[in-house]
Amino acid sequence: MIYERIATQTGSVQLIDVMGSPLSVVNSARVSMGKQADEMSEADWRLIDYLWSHEHTSPFRHVQFQFHVRAPVFVLRQWMKHQVGCAWNEISGRYVQFEHEAWSPDAWRAQADQIKQGSAGPMAEDDALRAQMIYDRAIKASFKAYEELLSAGVCKEQARACLPLSLMSECYWSCSLHALIHFLKLRLDHHAQLEIRCFAEAVRESVSAVEGMPRLLSIALA
Repeated sequence: MIYERIATQTGSVQLIDVMGSPLSVVNSARVSMGKQADEMSEADWRLIDYLWSHEHTSPFRHVQFQFHVRAPVFVLRQWMKHQVGCAWNEISGRYVQFEHEAWSPDAWRAQADQIKQGSAGPMAEDDALRAQMIYDRAIKASFKAYEELLSAGVCKEQARACLPLSLMSECYWSCSLHALIHFLKLRLDHHAQLEIRCFAEAVRESVSAVEGMPRLLSIALA
């Protein structure tokens, strides 16, 4: 099955491959009793609810997903904190000369007063215009320095050090269903940065294209 690539505010997510289904979770749990089902029943859905609500999570690790992700580096660095039950492979600036492609926000947000991290609402129009001008100048300068270093004979693995955190990158991310649910619970939360929340929404939408997964996610994310 070919899954649709889902664009986000800052990049894209595509579900490449899936191994398993809600039935895999059920059969992984019921094997302890020497039982196996061929199709999902309401009793099986109640079992999934029981397993998740009582933290019997090992059966959820038998289902696997693989995604292709295009995102700015600062988003991937947050995302790659999710390591348990996950595998990552990212494009390497040691071997590839990066294109001049960087993320730019649709709207600039002001710093929140009451927390050390996070943001408040949109900036005033004049302040946002000034922020965009400063940002564009910095991005242009970083890419210019990158090209000048390469032209001077500097190796790609060192020249990349001047590139911005907003550089667009791409990777493959594979994870178990258990790890995916953990990612969604954390990164869909309103405390998560808006940009990674957009990707979490895209991941949830991608997985929802798999038969049975919308109902399973509604149980796990309730």
